Parts: sequence; C-alpha cells; structure tokens
Amino acid sequence: MFFKSSSKKVEATIKKEITKQRKPIKKILSKIKHVKRIVKLKDDWVKTGVNGLDALFNKGIPRGTSMLIAGGPGSGKTILCLQILNNAAARGENGLYISLEESEDRLKKHMEDFNWDVKSLEKKGLLKIRRIDPFLISRNVEALLAKAKGELRMKLEVSELIPRGFKPKWIFIDSLTALSAAFRENSDTYRVYIEQLFRYLEKIGVTSFLISETEQIPTKYSPSGVEEFLADGVLVLYNIRKGPIRESAIEILKLRGGAHQKKIVAMEIADKKGIVIYPEQEIIGGLENES
Repeated sequence: MFFKSSSKKVEATIKKEITKQRKPIKKILSKIKHVKRIVKLKDDWVKTGVNGLDALFNKGIPRGTSMLIAGGPGSGKTILCLQILNNAAARGENGLYISLEESEDRLKKHMEDFNWDVKSLEKKGLLKIRRIDPFLISRNVEALLAKAKGELRMKLEVSELIPRGFKPKWIFIDSLTALSAAFRENSDTYRVYIEQLFRYLEKIGVTSFLISETEQIPTKYSPSGVEEFLADGVLVLYNIRKGPIRESAIEILKLRGGAHQKKIVAMEIADKKGIVIYPEQEIIGGLENES
C-alpha cells in the first residue's frame, strides 16, 4: 500500500512538472499561430480573371486595394470592369457595380453581348448593378455640409451607395468623372467627398475599381488630380493612334503593396471574350499626347 501511494504521488508530481514546463511552449506556439494568421491576412491576393492581365501582377492585387481605371473614350474601361465583376461573381465573390451614367439594362446588355451569364449571377445574389444619379449625391452632400455649418459628415451618404443587406467583396464605380461633374460648382466639396469615399472603401475592406475618363494619352489620370494619389493602384488604358488606325494598350502605373511589370502592353476587345491582354507584346511609340 505504501509503495502504491508513493508511486501515485511521484506520478502526480511528474505530471505537474510536465504541465509547468509545457506552459511557455504553449505560449510560444500560440504566438506563432497568431503571427501565421497575420501573415496570411497580409498575403491575401485577388485575381481579376482577365486573360493576360493577371500575368502583369507578381502575385495579384492585394485584397482591399482601390484601383483607379483611367483612359480615354472607347478604351475599354467599362468592359474591363464588367468583366472583372463577372469573373469575381462566377467564383462566388459578391460584386456591386455602381453606375453614375449608363442604365442597369444597358450594362447588362453589354455583359450578355460577351456571353456572360449576368441573369444567373443576379438570381444567386452574387452580382448587383445599381444606377445612382450623381446630382442626387452632390445635392445631398451639399445639404449635409450646410446643415453641419461647414463640418462635412458623410458616413450616411457614402454607406448608402451599397444596397441594404448586400455585402460585396468587389465594388466598381463608373465613373468619378460623372461624379465630379455633378460637383462642378463646388470642387472643394467634391475633393472632401472623394477622400471620404476612398476611406470608406478601405474601412469596409472591399477591392474597388473606380473609373476615370481622361484624354487618350493622359498626363492627368483623374478629375481633380488627387484621386490617383488616394488610390492604391492606377491602371491606364490607352487607345493609341498609329496612322489611320488605333491600337489598344494597358499599363499598371502603380500598385501599393504589390510588385508588377512596368511596361505598356497590347490589348484588344475581342468578340465574345471581352478584354484580352498580351503581356509579351510591348507597345513602343505612339504615346505622344494627341491634344
């Protein structure tokens, strides 16, 4: 009996000592897991799914990035954004397209022209296209500004861009040029609003694409000139005139937090395919400003 009780005491003492020794190890392991989780969050990249475009990015686009899509008329900005929207929704990631110009029906028709199944994705709740009057935004913002006596509080107005109950991972705004025009009489208010908009998109963690209408060979990439600094990345679409014809091209001008190829490459808008980019076909010459 004595030996049995003594043996139990020794066993209990050993277990206690092992537990004591394991405590710091458990703490280290929990820290390692925490670090791994942080690294995973930082190393979260998204793909556009556009033929050739993803090859221009080293790993992809950091999730939660705001991308300014700049280019002249007919350069393919809207088609590119609709294509990325379609690809994201097809992968099961909710996307919202906010149009400040074209109607919902017209945009859906563009997508159907390329055989993108917009109706099916809408029914599944993966895709929404919403048209908003930019002048309604400007009037509401100016009314808020007047009511606040110079202190602009736009949390409500910015959040109302997204339909209630819908939680998109991707947001597209087409276009900042139309929005800027609605604030024509008060450019300072537009700048404040646009800053709040970028902050809001960052806060909710969506990957966003904001279209900006420019010259065919732009030297300025946004309506006020500040949007390209607020955006995490700038993607420029060119419609280059070479004699009697025009060539489409694309360039990643900048991307915070992500490596990318620094060159202008060929692009085309193909029937039934949408945007196709050729990463190996560099464009040389023809980039002189046409104005």
